[in-house]
Amino acid sequence: MAAERKKILLRLDPAVHDALARWAADDLRSANAQIEYLLRRALADAGRLPSGVGKIRRPGRPAKEDGNDE
Repeated sequence: MAAERKKILLRLDPAVHDALARWAADDLRSANAQIEYLLRRALADAGRLPSGVGKIRRPGRPAKEDGNDE
């Protein structure tokens, strides 16, 4: 079973939020997923991303699973 995700309250300048929301839409992510993507990238660039962190899901809708292994 996956660990429960942490919830935080984040206050942003409205202009920053608007820019983030546009960027997220361009990348087919939610604003929340975009923030997590950027935080993970910053942590990795700084050499501070913990080794046990799972991979982030690719942007867009998950692929349909129809039971065929092709």
